[in-house]
Amino acid sequence: MSILYKRVALIGLGLIAGSMAHAMRRGGLAGEIIGTARSAETRRIAAEIGLCDQIAETAAEAVKGADLVVLCVPVGVMAAAAEEIGPHLTPGATITDVGSVKRDVIAQVEPHLPEDVHFVPGHPLAGTEHSGPNSGFAELFDNRYTLLTPLEGADPQAVAKLRALWEGCGANVEEMDADRHDLVLAVTSHTPHLIAYTMVGVADDLRRVTDSEVIKYSAAGFRDFTRIAASDPTMWRDVFLSNKDATLEILGRFTEELFALQRAIRTGDGDHLHDYFTRTRAIRRGIIEAGQDTDAPNFGRASPRKEDAAE
Repeated sequence: MSILYKRVALIGLGLIAGSMAHAMRRGGLAGEIIGTARSAETRRIAAEIGLCDQIAETAAEAVKGADLVVLCVPVGVMAAAAEEIGPHLTPGATITDVGSVKRDVIAQVEPHLPEDVHFVPGHPLAGTEHSGPNSGFAELFDNRYTLLTPLEGADPQAVAKLRALWEGCGANVEEMDADRHDLVLAVTSHTPHLIAYTMVGVADDLRRVTDSEVIKYSAAGFRDFTRIAASDPTMWRDVFLSNKDATLEILGRFTEELFALQRAIRTGDGDHLHDYFTRTRAIRRGIIEAGQDTDAPNFGRASPRKEDAAE
């Protein structure tokens, strides 16, 4: 594939940004990749491993001359990042993000951008429990979905070009309304993460089960809760606070379902339990048929590095 953007600026150098850098290089999609991060240590590591062609000291410096800027910072600091880069953006540039929440990110970022740039919010549905500049790998987005949530009146060419970039990185790309995105992700990602954090917290509080027993016998399912609950705490704090309404709605539904299952267990209603588990099992088959996991043993995970956890 030919070069789509002459100069790409990555603001934030964690797992997603690192994986984007590797994937863009693999596909020959960017002429030059500039990266920056607030932490001097992160910038040092990124420079040491050659993650980008250049490492800039500040976001304002990184975006100069860039025709694509990707905000890869936690949702809670999107406004600050946008405010910093706004005056330095190149006319006609495309600005996007990788945040797990879209409506709040739009509200934070849009007011700080000049009118002569194209803002196309995005969200790659891929991740692991690892973070940092050396955690990325080119295959992270392969056959995973990236959702774009263009604003009303968005430039079709800017959207199409960004779509082509994500497809070149290996992703399946779909467009979605921002509010719809936030509700869907509350179901598929945000609430499951909250449940995982809760279950791990319960195990930690339940002192009658020793630490050694939790560690040794975790293959029964608890292992996967701990993998999800090991995700970046700052990112997930910001996600829940930013997508509060949708998450609370799904948590309410979850609580109702949980009470119904508690009642079935208490009353010995085996038919209800069997019917419920049969229905939920079908969703797992649908995920496999959609190519988002395999039916291979060990939950289809080929190696720890590529385990799906976040997002």
